[in-house]
Amino acid sequence: MSNDIVDVDNVKLVFNLASEKTDSFKEYVVKLIKGQLNYQEFVALDNISFHIRRGESVGLIGANGSGKSTMLKCIAGIYKPTNGKITVKGNIAPLIELGAGFDSELTARENIFLNGAVMGLSKSFMEKKFDEIVEFSELTSFLDVPIKNFSSGMTARLGFAIATIVQPEILIVDEVLAVGDAAFQIKCKQKMFELRSGGTTMLFVSHDIVQVKEICDRAVWLSHGKMILEGKSKDVCEKYQEWSLHHSAFE
Repeated sequence: MSNDIVDVDNVKLVFNLASEKTDSFKEYVVKLIKGQLNYQEFVALDNISFHIRRGESVGLIGANGSGKSTMLKCIAGIYKPTNGKITVKGNIAPLIELGAGFDSELTARENIFLNGAVMGLSKSFMEKKFDEIVEFSELTSFLDVPIKNFSSGMTARLGFAIATIVQPEILIVDEVLAVGDAAFQIKCKQKMFELRSGGTTMLFVSHDIVQVKEICDRAVWLSHGKMILEGKSKDVCEKYQEWSLHHSAFE
């Protein structure tokens, strides 16, 4: 019996981008109805395959626009592949976009219970865990402030605190450690190691190669939607760093 918790098999994702300009939304709708809009295909992911074993920590690395976040969104079920198949055997706690799942008009206090409901957690459970969430996020003084007034670091702290209040089978983390201060990053990494020791499988995206080496067992290197290399985190990261030294920061 396979011990894989995530199977990505020949996944291709194609977006249709309008290749012509329209002067108004009305003109766009008229052309759409008449079938007069021309589209240009953009291949975001190009026949990618890899497998993640239960309890592993896998990093996705690559330059901006390489398809890392898009791949995570496919695994999380936000995007449906154009071709290929993704099989996930476990519940996912996705930390993909800062503020995703939050209602910006609601306070931090209200959003804690809203997110709990979205995660399928009871109000009584969230009430028991409320102080723990607040303590981790360090937002005691801002509980009754609307999320729209939060900085990206504050939003990240709250999102991470809520998403990790239970032991998820799969934790998806996309650049969350890139915001916030050093003390918060250390706290998040400690929590991630704690979850890993408890059996959580982790998918981690970061431009910080040192963090990927530190946190991940294996790494997948993407470039322009294609998989360049997969293997032990240290080996893949070093190959990527060698490549980066000879290329510009942006592909």
